[in-house]
Amino acid sequence: MPRQLGELEDAVMTRVWQWNRPVTVREVLEDLQKERSIAYTTVMTVMDNLHQKGWVRREVEGRAYRYTAVSTRAAYSAALMNEAWSTSDNPAAALVAFFGMMSAEQRDALEDAMRVVGQRTDPADAASPAEGASSAEGDESADDTER
Repeated sequence: MPRQLGELEDAVMTRVWQWNRPVTVREVLEDLQKERSIAYTTVMTVMDNLHQKGWVRREVEGRAYRYTAVSTRAAYSAALMNEAWSTSDNPAAALVAFFGMMSAEQRDALEDAMRVVGQRTDPADAASPAEGASSAEGDESADDTER
């Protein structure tokens, strides 16, 4: 995983992620200038650095580049959480402390995510529909899961 984004890199990537389309330096510059005084060359350098670090890909369009995010903000956040957790000398304690910091909404989101992950990793879900339909017992178990 690349290192954590710096403040200006994050501001640029936030726009790239939010807009979810190829962007130019000029577009990012104009949006950043609503919040701060910043030069075109600064934004151009940051976007070039993000390209060199693998955060964005770019394609030439006329005399400019169009930049596109390589991954999502969610993937970036997940990688940061994984990195922080994996460097702990006591991962279980780190998770307990992290969960203790969560709001009720965050805990609900965690529970939803665990259900999604559980559905993907449950061996019973891996059975093909044809296997379940091949016996009366398979049909009964399918009916039980729908209730």
